[in-house]
Amino acid sequence: MSRPLVLLLGDQLSLDVASLRDLPNDAVIALCEVAAEGSYVPHHPQKIALIFSAMRHFAAELRDSGHRVHYSALDDPDNIQALITEAERLAELYDCNEIRVARPGEWRLWQAMRERQHAVLTWQLIEDDRFFTTPEDFASWSAGRKAPRMEHFYREQRRRTGLLMEDTQPAGGQWNFDHDNREPLPDEVTIPDPPRHRHDAITDEVLALVEAHFNEHFGSLDHFHWPVTRRQALGDLRHFIEHLLPDFGRYQDAIRDADPFLFHSRLSASLNLGLLSPREVCERVEREYHEGRAPLNAVEGFIRQVLGWREYVRGLYWTRMPDYKRGNTLGARRGLPSFFWDGDTEMRCLRRAIEMTRDHAYAHHIQRLMVTGNFALLCDVAPEALCDWYLAVYADACEWVELPNTLGMVLHADGGLMGSKPYCASGKYIDRMSDHCRHCRFDPKQVTGPNACPFNSLYWAFLERHADTLSGNPRMALIYGSLRRMKNDKRTAMREQAERFLAALETTPAYGQGMHRAGYDATRETTS
Repeated sequence: MSRPLVLLLGDQLSLDVASLRDLPNDAVIALCEVAAEGSYVPHHPQKIALIFSAMRHFAAELRDSGHRVHYSALDDPDNIQALITEAERLAELYDCNEIRVARPGEWRLWQAMRERQHAVLTWQLIEDDRFFTTPEDFASWSAGRKAPRMEHFYREQRRRTGLLMEDTQPAGGQWNFDHDNREPLPDEVTIPDPPRHRHDAITDEVLALVEAHFNEHFGSLDHFHWPVTRRQALGDLRHFIEHLLPDFGRYQDAIRDADPFLFHSRLSASLNLGLLSPREVCERVEREYHEGRAPLNAVEGFIRQVLGWREYVRGLYWTRMPDYKRGNTLGARRGLPSFFWDGDTEMRCLRRAIEMTRDHAYAHHIQRLMVTGNFALLCDVAPEALCDWYLAVYADACEWVELPNTLGMVLHADGGLMGSKPYCASGKYIDRMSDHCRHCRFDPKQVTGPNACPFNSLYWAFLERHADTLSGNPRMALIYGSLRRMKNDKRTAMREQAERFLAALETTPAYGQGMHRAGYDATRETTS
């Protein structure tokens, strides 16, 4: 008779996870804090604290429900500190004959577990069905599509789920209201204060543990206010719906120098850990539109992020790995700019994005895409360097969602599979969508000279450098037409300005000299 050890991972903190169904009475549920998972990239201390505290609270909830739970704390003397071998140690300790686990959030763990399926102690891998779609669903949808675009996937998701549908037609007569969601933020708009969660004894203990073991990692614990229980996550959802959702849509692309959160929900971490389900979040938000409390452009824009982008990037990840991670269509080779680790730059937009990331393990999507990401794209930063950084520094960064967004959307390194053109822009975009330039010594209206915004010359030099690859793209015909019409002396001056900037740019290699990329064969999990 099977006696399973059910291994719950840090992103499976839900009673609805498939591995918890139909358990025999003598099943043992295990949750493991291991050093290997906290340090294969230098994860932000707030990210580690969030996961550990949420795991400990969920373990207590399971015990209160009558389950037999083993919790391997980071500082337990018997802890092997590597997930696969620690789980096998616990299975032997409790005389279990199989380890049951739902699909993890990273391919390297999935591969390591699959390689153990035929060992003496069987690993039973179960599909994680807490999402709207499974990898098999996505593979069926994308089969035969030369360009599996998110917009087409999103429309199919709407039809399949009925979200924001009126019979067979989209609510409001159109699928996408993105053109209504690009307003800069007026100075007079006041942002509601974000939720603040009280630290109980469990969270205080975790914060002390993380400070002791991971204090050399980038990031501060001083502003830790992430929700670590389902009750707290539901409170954050309620706060977003009542105070932020009505203005989320039109200001979702705006940036403010002094405010890190604006009208964004910051629910992605709770969704990724399992404290909230994507379906309940979308249904709660949809209700606000139907009951007249939030405009359609805001509701549709939010649901598109959860039902569309979130599911789409997960499908791409699981159907394209491991080859997807090796993508580098533009041949980028530069190391990560050193100031990404300390914010020591005169470019105000980059400095503030990095400072906000340091303080909160958070920056909203436009800061990631059009500030730090745009800069990395224009500087030809190597995909592995930027992917490792994004995975490390954001509390909501699981590889299945971080990798496609960074490699595909930010760096255009997947050959246009995810996006039909690179998301590159000059300083004019940042000046239009933010107030950073008021506080910066660089002038976004100048292209060359000592006071010119570096984004400007970097932008045009990037387009020149990659003209063979990008100039044939129909969506870039207009901008390449402008480049061709420029006088040679102007193009030369811009190119030389960019080259001087890049020559002076201090960089650092990918963390651990590519240690994270070495995880393709999953040997770290079986040998550490």
